[in-house]
Amino acid sequence: MIVVLCLSAILAPWISPYDPKIPYADWVWMGPSSQHWFGNDQIGRDVLSRILWGGRVSLFVGLTSVAFGVTVGSMLGVVSAFVGGKLDLVVQRVVDALLAFPAIILALALLAGLGQSVQNVILALIIIFIPGATRTVRSQALAIKEMDYVLAARAIGASQLRIIALYMAPNCFAIFLVLFTITVGFAIVVESSLSFLGLGVPPDVPTWGKMLADAGRTDIQSTPWQSIFPGAAISLTVFAVNFLGDALRDVLDPRLRGTR
Repeated sequence: MIVVLCLSAILAPWISPYDPKIPYADWVWMGPSSQHWFGNDQIGRDVLSRILWGGRVSLFVGLTSVAFGVTVGSMLGVVSAFVGGKLDLVVQRVVDALLAFPAIILALALLAGLGQSVQNVILALIIIFIPGATRTVRSQALAIKEMDYVLAARAIGASQLRIIALYMAPNCFAIFLVLFTITVGFAIVVESSLSFLGLGVPPDVPTWGKMLADAGRTDIQSTPWQSIFPGAAISLTVFAVNFLGDALRDVLDPRLRGTR
């Protein structure tokens, strides 16, 4: 399912039947048909084309923000756990301060100051994801720090950078991979929520959340296809990445390996 969603987003310029931004007055609120499989919206734009193009934005924002946010947070968690002392104290207090804000509220505050653009949405999501990744990976790194092979590396005089790069970071990769896949689904939901509230990407850029916002301003009962298909795209994507994260956790976690 993830492969199909990614391919449909990448190939959107070639497989979308219509331009997602051009309105057609003759097709306003036209229901699903053989010509328009998912119907048309309130100004005559093809819903299928907008879903395909909206997937490009939603998946790009989700994958990019998680790639930077979880990676930076994971490395910060490993370094904080290994070095300890004042550095760990300062990092954890900053993490506590950021985690005190709900994700949506923090994203709204950041976008209110930064303005509407795809880059600003990605930046806001990166700031949101760093604290959670730092806290999660730090707990794993604290246990790895006391392992015999880390103590042996210290005993032979290995540098801190070598211990972190060769002994601690690789052993945190399993939890990093699971955290990455699960957070992608959350990133897509947050991006869709921001677009739904009008503080996400610019209005002319089609996204799944923006399509739901436009559907909410019309009579949903008379034109249900405007909300059903974008909502289904969001749900399927989130379910797919969450199931992938659960499967990776079962495979990579030694405590769950071999269990049903």
